[in-house]
Order: sequence, then C-alpha cells, then structure tokens
Amino acid sequence: MRDRPFLTVTALITKGAFEQLPYHMQTAKANGITKEEIAEMITQLAFYVGWPNAWSAFNIAKEVWGD
Repeated sequence: MRDRPFLTVTALITKGAFEQLPYHMQTAKANGITKEEIAEMITQLAFYVGWPNAWSAFNIAKEVWGD
C-alpha cells in the first residue's frame, strides 16, 4: 500500500497534473513516504520529465512536508 501513492505522485508529475498533486502527496505522506524520499523521487524525475515540472512538484512537496 505504501508504494501506490508514490507511483501516483510520479505519474501526476510526469503528466504535469499539479492540481491533483497536493491530495496525492498528502496520501503519500500519510502512508509513510518521507520528505527525503519524495525529494529524491522528484530529483530523479527531473532528468526525464524536465526541471519545470520538477520545480512545480518541489513547491507542492514543500507545502505538504514543510520546509
């Protein structure tokens, strides 16, 4: 169950579906995904989906996990 929200967040970032991202990031956090894990995932994705998508996702992750 822990990995499903992680995969959903990955798919949403890839598609640039940022409106849905906060809810799914909250779900990922509630299922045990750490701030470090989400940061690593977004960084890895950046090289494949582009840095603009990654920076948008980082901003949302900061709101969800806090600075």
